[in-house]
Amino acid sequence: MALKAIFFDAAGTLFETARPVGEIYASVARRYGVNIPIPELAGRFRSCFFSAPPLAFPNASAHEIPRLERQWWRELVGEIFAPYPDFARLDDFFSALFEHFSRPQTWTLYPETEQTLRALRQSDLRLAVITNFDSRVLGILEGLGVSSCFDSVFLSSRVGYAKPAREIFQSALRYHSLRPEEAMHVGDSPLHDVAGAAGAGLTPVLVDRHDQHPRDSHLRVQNLNQICSLLSGGEKRDTTR
Repeated sequence: MALKAIFFDAAGTLFETARPVGEIYASVARRYGVNIPIPELAGRFRSCFFSAPPLAFPNASAHEIPRLERQWWRELVGEIFAPYPDFARLDDFFSALFEHFSRPQTWTLYPETEQTLRALRQSDLRLAVITNFDSRVLGILEGLGVSSCFDSVFLSSRVGYAKPAREIFQSALRYHSLRPEEAMHVGDSPLHDVAGAAGAGLTPVLVDRHDQHPRDSHLRVQNLNQICSLLSGGEKRDTTR
């Protein structure tokens, strides 16, 4: 069946932080009197982030979502800094950090992102974002100049399910009146994006920019430019799987 839509993950696929996350955390913490080595904070972030509960709030009303998103991040930051009980201004630090990551200038598009999205917009394909990010991603996409490339954005916090749960993919399919085989999902996480999309019946494509994941039977690209080549059949098979 002909492909009708491509769904994209957001952070790590379309854009990344302009500076490493550990560096940002350490820099903001210093403003509040706490000096922690960057590698140490980077490790704490990775450990706590990947063990955190899904950023999803089933049955929450729309007006509750912003508060719940902020609370989710406050609890995560509290866990990250749990080994540092002398951080007296942790709440002030968190407020500054949360606002910092809401700014589009904190993030940067991958070099090929805009060109690829604009090229895909010239086709009859529908484009959407499916992300486990919170509502701040809407302003980030706008500020980075690519929000107009997408027909829709699906946030785990609003849908009530986070990738790899099939329900968030099914929500996007229903919205666009698509069958699973009519959609492709592109992302950088083997679990959240590849396994999640495959479990929902979509065609997954792994973005593996640094060739760090084991090769398997799924399609893979090193950058988003290769999506266009993949769709046109111009990409060699052994470089995409």
